[in-house]
Amino acid sequence: MRVRSIVAILSLAAVTSAASVFAQTSTPKPAPEQARLTSDAERTALHNSTEWQMLQPHLPDPQTASAASLETAGDVLRARRFPQDALDYYGYAVARGGNVSDLLNKMGIVRLELRQTDLARQMFLRTVRAKKNDSQAWNNLGVTEYADHHYTAAIVDYKRATKLNRNSAVFHSNLAMAYFEQNDMASARQQFAIAIQLDPKIMQEQELGGITAHIIGSKNYPEMCFEMARLYAHNRDAESTRLWLAKASESGYDVRAGMSEDVVFRPYMKDPEVILMLTNSSQMRKRSLAAAPGLGESVPPTGQPQPLFINNN
Repeated sequence: MRVRSIVAILSLAAVTSAASVFAQTSTPKPAPEQARLTSDAERTALHNSTEWQMLQPHLPDPQTASAASLETAGDVLRARRFPQDALDYYGYAVARGGNVSDLLNKMGIVRLELRQTDLARQMFLRTVRAKKNDSQAWNNLGVTEYADHHYTAAIVDYKRATKLNRNSAVFHSNLAMAYFEQNDMASARQQFAIAIQLDPKIMQEQELGGITAHIIGSKNYPEMCFEMARLYAHNRDAESTRLWLAKASESGYDVRAGMSEDVVFRPYMKDPEVILMLTNSSQMRKRSLAAAPGLGESVPPTGQPQPLFINNN
């Protein structure tokens, strides 16, 4: 298979450049020169940090260390925010006979964290070609499509992932997000409901780590927040309902109007915390309108969209 043939050409004599060779084979075209220079400059700055000076002496020797220890070093470097060095050590682990699918997934996740979706897509494609039943790789491949607004392709990949693992809240949540972006609300609600049943806190931010990419952002973030509040209200989870109503309000969504039109929110119209939130939101809207430069001009939302994705163990 293609992935294994690439691994085979990485001899130990060339192990010090293994990661760069591996990255080049997974890139359809060279990166722009300016992007490379920027990356080199950022890496140099990171290597001048005190943390790197403390960490670097403890890194294993790529020519003698085991694949497992090299992979662990890559994990540590990724956790400490040295992404390019993490890619190097994952490449060294590949050259030393490490698990190709796992390492490709990890390399792809690092590329995703660097917002290098084309490179990440190539990594995940190689993974699913080598191991067609890798549900995480199918999910991660879907995330690259979602990031590039290819929602139909993302849905296809997420469906493969959920078929292979029906018990992953992340997979169902990601599938729901793709449906949401296509305005297929019935399918989005169905998948969000499954995700919440599997993990009630699925859409709350978690620490970076692991090899399962999880979408938490949206170009329609305010509407997404209100939809999440609606689902939690339907499940009688008052705490989460309040949280997502607040997120929707802070992002500029007209929560009062949305709640008044939906029977599921009727009990919350008398909730003291929600009443206070609606009052504050109304006052903020009035101040924003008063400060607007001209009548009829749109007022930007008060909140900021969440990151496109995080990684969940």
